[in-house]
Amino acid sequence: MKKVLSSDKARALAYHRYPRPGKIEIVPTKPFSTPEDLSLAYSPGVAFPCLEIANNADNAYKYTDRGNTVAVISNGTAVLGLGNIGALASKPVMEGKALLFRIFAGLNACDIEVDETDPAKFVDIVRAISSSFGGINLEDIKAPECFEIEESLKEKCDIPLMHDDQHGTAVIAGAALVNALIVQRKDIADIRLVVNGAGAAATACTRLMISLGVKPANIVMCDSKGIIYKGRTGVNASKEEFAIQPDGRTTLADAVKGADVFLGLSVADVLTPEMLLSMADRPIVFALANPKPEIARDVAMATRSDLIYATGRSDYPNQINNVLGFPYIFRGALDCRASTINEAMKLAAAHAIAALAREPVPAAVRELYGEKNMKFGPDYILPKPFDRRLLTTVPPAVAQAAAESGVARNPIADLERYGKTLKRYVTDSDAHMKEYLSAQAS
Repeated sequence: MKKVLSSDKARALAYHRYPRPGKIEIVPTKPFSTPEDLSLAYSPGVAFPCLEIANNADNAYKYTDRGNTVAVISNGTAVLGLGNIGALASKPVMEGKALLFRIFAGLNACDIEVDETDPAKFVDIVRAISSSFGGINLEDIKAPECFEIEESLKEKCDIPLMHDDQHGTAVIAGAALVNALIVQRKDIADIRLVVNGAGAAATACTRLMISLGVKPANIVMCDSKGIIYKGRTGVNASKEEFAIQPDGRTTLADAVKGADVFLGLSVADVLTPEMLLSMADRPIVFALANPKPEIARDVAMATRSDLIYATGRSDYPNQINNVLGFPYIFRGALDCRASTINEAMKLAAAHAIAALAREPVPAAVRELYGEKNMKFGPDYILPKPFDRRLLTTVPPAVAQAAAESGVARNPIADLERYGKTLKRYVTDSDAHMKEYLSAQAS
């Protein structure tokens, strides 16, 4: 085992170091080979667009890359499974997020690591630089500070802004829930949901699932001390939102009895086989703790044959992977010049992602993943990350929701045409998918 881990570490470090350090770069988009090119790019030619922007700030979208650029910003206080490792140590993760924006949605992204843990100061810093970007993706900021930071920045900035650890996870988990309920033949209004974990992602997931139709009265949230109920000591404001009336139940084992859905955003191995057996018929388990889930897949599947199981891991079916959402949410939001990312846009993204998983899977995707029989069902409730149809379906849904909810400054009139134009962002390395999308558009 040590040899495998050592090999993985060596490969990862070599990947990040060679042939040059890092994962992203800036490249010119205009000619630069003649003296005249340089005079247009910089002095004296650059003065003209500067003055146009000084006269009208919206002209920045005409003459700069602002409308196609996202800032990926973190203070490194809650990095992946690594915890509070600091701003600088988070840089490889933020560079990776910038890479994903580029390859999946054609968006330029700039990673910014802010060495500031005071929420008010962090907000002031981000607000001060926000005019440089079309959107802001907040990343790996610990709870409960992340709630305060996001809400404050949404009030002070008029560009799309989202804390992906909260809302990206919520959108994908929401899409997975929609489809899992279809497979399990259950009505979202009737299900009993148990959420284990009460951090940023758990809170956002629970709120979005309520928006999707789960009744608040049917939700029980647990933290490391058990069920969160009114009057329990140590319950902060964010947890109080989901506190139930005391009814004698106190433990996770109590909570899951008869439950239809278990959503775990907590720690490994807290859901035992006995607890799983106590759940309702045809249960749904989203065990999203990383790298070890709340119950191992092999254990869960051996315990219940009527189960739908999803996790955050790429080596299992039904991966709850944020990359299915955030690139496309920002793509649609920036293209319609949305002033924010609101609940309607997140719901539209969740439904679009869910609907795509119910469509036949192109041969190009099946071949890439080596799964000939990939189709909607218990082991396929979400599209795969390299299903490039996400690019042509999710952004139009987001843009439409932005327009209908009144936050799109430049509503897109022809959404069908817009969706087809997005295939230009599919890279040459996706030759098979490019061919498929071209055939669909013709």
